[in-house]
Amino acid sequence: MLALPLKTQTPKAWAERVLENPLALLCDHAYLERKAASNALDLMNRWVDSRSSEQWAMTLSNVAKDEAAHLFAVAKLISERGGKLSRAHKCRYASDLRALVRAGKGNLEVLDRLLVSALIEARSCERFLILAETATEPDLKRLYESLFASEAGHYKTFLKLAETTASVDDVEARWEEMLTCEADIIAAQPVGFALHSGA
Repeated sequence: MLALPLKTQTPKAWAERVLENPLALLCDHAYLERKAASNALDLMNRWVDSRSSEQWAMTLSNVAKDEAAHLFAVAKLISERGGKLSRAHKCRYASDLRALVRAGKGNLEVLDRLLVSALIEARSCERFLILAETATEPDLKRLYESLFASEAGHYKTFLKLAETTASVDDVEARWEEMLTCEADIIAAQPVGFALHSGA
């Protein structure tokens, strides 16, 4: 079992509920993978220390490639099930986390964006595992098992990049603050058929 730094754990009952409407879950998931890929590309040119520019480019382009591959896998499953993506999509969980970012504060904004990315990856990874353990349909089980294995280290990737933006002590202190906030934010999410819906 992967040890994640999250302050709260998602109960199995959450997975049982969202799997009652797998198509809605998959459609939400597809948009999250798209956002994850675009987020990695957006962050690619935001290095703080020019000495880390090559590390940023290689690391974030690799994350974007992974997320795009995951998007393809999820979109394929949606198509096979006769589903279609809508144009509009909102994720209150991600929006609430982004509200923590100290926008317009230079390096602090970059640090916070990386930590928010790490939080989303960690929570998603936790939920992929629960879905993999709970799903009874073979295609869903395979999908979430593969995504858990692939995503398990992504949150650490963002933390490693964060350490190039500030001192280790500052990163750790802000990470601890954000972990506490994330626990409150995930607990406040409404119940629904989304990857980051309330438990």
